[in-house]
Amino acid sequence: MTRKNWTRQELIAAFNLYLQIPFGQIHQRNPKIVALAQLINRTPSAVGLKLSNFASFDPILQARGIKGMTNAAKADREIFDEFYSNQEELVFESENIIAQLENRPIEEKYKDKLPILNSFKGKERTSYIKTRVNQHFFREVVLTNYNSTCAITGISIPSLLIASHIKPWAQDERNRLNPSNGICFSALYDKAFDKGLITLDKAYKVIISSNLKDFSTREFFNSHFGQIENQRITLPEKYLPKQEFIRWHQENIFEQQN
Repeated sequence: MTRKNWTRQELIAAFNLYLQIPFGQIHQRNPKIVALAQLINRTPSAVGLKLSNFASFDPILQARGIKGMTNAAKADREIFDEFYSNQEELVFESENIIAQLENRPIEEKYKDKLPILNSFKGKERTSYIKTRVNQHFFREVVLTNYNSTCAITGISIPSLLIASHIKPWAQDERNRLNPSNGICFSALYDKAFDKGLITLDKAYKVIISSNLKDFSTREFFNSHFGQIENQRITLPEKYLPKQEFIRWHQENIFEQQN
């Protein structure tokens, strides 16, 4: 039987899934792989192999000594490179493709994430949809990367977790959707990180700001902050927080927003 070449749409849909699955879970029995295989009329084995092809280009995995398949096609590399050069466009395109494969408009698929959609028209409507869909995708990738667990407390209730940007959304357009620019925190520590009350050192240990230490005699400080000082966060399965982003947070957010 002649193998059918992968289309660009199929490759983009597969790459979307690749970003949301830890390397160790890329196999033909994974329910997410099975679901995508059904959508694009391919076997779970074929989809799993394609995801392994993408892994062969992933610098994050290469740094850990992990290699994917060695016979990846040129088109696989092009999709991987396109993501890192234009994340927002490719992610939104991938979400549109998957919605089309599911035979529903993207507005319907994400209607619960678009609470004020009817307030917009034309280009503003499109921009709103794109931003909200991409933000949801970032959250899914980051939470998956941290096994839906707060990197500080171990809380694993998804509704209490936030995909925290290290470099804020408005500060670095190119890395808005970069998984290495995200950490999974519960709400309290997300806010503390965002406001520069805590940061991380190069060993991923928590640093407490002097502004926060002004409250060191308060019971809440000891309960929620004193005990985490110098604690190393739980590191993710795949995308480590990038040191470049951590340094930026130290220099531009930590103690600067108080």
